[in-house]
Amino acid sequence: MDKIPYLMLDTEKGSRYLSLVGSNYWTIGRSKDNAFVITDQWISRNHAMLQSTTSGEFYLIDLGSRNGTFVNGRRVSIPVILRDSDRIVFGKTKLEFHCPKNSKLTNNSHASSKPEYDAPTSTLHVRRLMSVMVIDIRNFTLLARQLDDNILSLLIGSWFRQAGNIIRDSGSWVDKYIGDAVMAIWFHGQKQVTNEEIAKIFKAIIALKKMTAELNNNYPLPFELRIGAGLNTGYAMVGNTGSGDHPDYTAIGDTVNLAFRLESATKQTNSDIVVGDTTYGYLSQIGDLQNCFEKHIVQLKGYEGTRTIYAGNFEGLDNFFLDNCSEDRLRV
Repeated sequence: MDKIPYLMLDTEKGSRYLSLVGSNYWTIGRSKDNAFVITDQWISRNHAMLQSTTSGEFYLIDLGSRNGTFVNGRRVSIPVILRDSDRIVFGKTKLEFHCPKNSKLTNNSHASSKPEYDAPTSTLHVRRLMSVMVIDIRNFTLLARQLDDNILSLLIGSWFRQAGNIIRDSGSWVDKYIGDAVMAIWFHGQKQVTNEEIAKIFKAIIALKKMTAELNNNYPLPFELRIGAGLNTGYAMVGNTGSGDHPDYTAIGDTVNLAFRLESATKQTNSDIVVGDTTYGYLSQIGDLQNCFEKHIVQLKGYEGTRTIYAGNFEGLDNFFLDNCSEDRLRV
């Protein structure tokens, strides 16, 4: 193994070598659809990914894992370049990265090493099945005009901070903060979305709604603070669209674009949440959750012709999960 890149995995039976040849990316997690399957209960089903570039670098990418990915003791949330002998921790599993052929990656000072990024743009991409949620604060422009700047800053700061915590607790992360909105991504297996994953997403949406409602009691607002959400499920490319010292790890493609249009459609349909037809199809896995949504045929900006979407309200979702929270199919 001294001439090829590899991961060295510590096990009770000794060291296990995971060769990093024959592909340009390797997924890591508990699920059997990963390139490297690690049976550690603290590791997410799809925990992380390693991807090599044409320049010989290896990027480590956390896929929104619950318990995080650590390199040399530091948690990483954006792609980092690995250096020879870097220590990696997934859950309670320890590994070492070795790339002896590339001497420029050698770094013997682990305690003080810092994740770095290469100067040229690196092409990092992988096609993943995911759910993309876009959620925004309604009438934010009007709110900003009527609210004192200090109160507005405290209010929005609190909303973004709590929204980030809720989304991370649900197994995702905030991919982007966009003005008065956030975009979050949940990664799924290669071919399917489980009922537990769907339940987690909708429970996160309900928690975001309740958190927003509670803020109304904490600040002197001119009108009720409300949110709207768009949710879409499908395949999208995930990668680094930035360069140099400013990497931008995100998902791109029609699945993401449509999620933004679905959020806008909440205003067209006078609803709180709009989901795409693929997401709606998965709702059948959660009892009668589909009954919380109504079918609409609408014209979406940027799309030719009409599209079928499904709109619902928070009250219906609240009632559904309250009535079914004790059932095994909703366990997450």
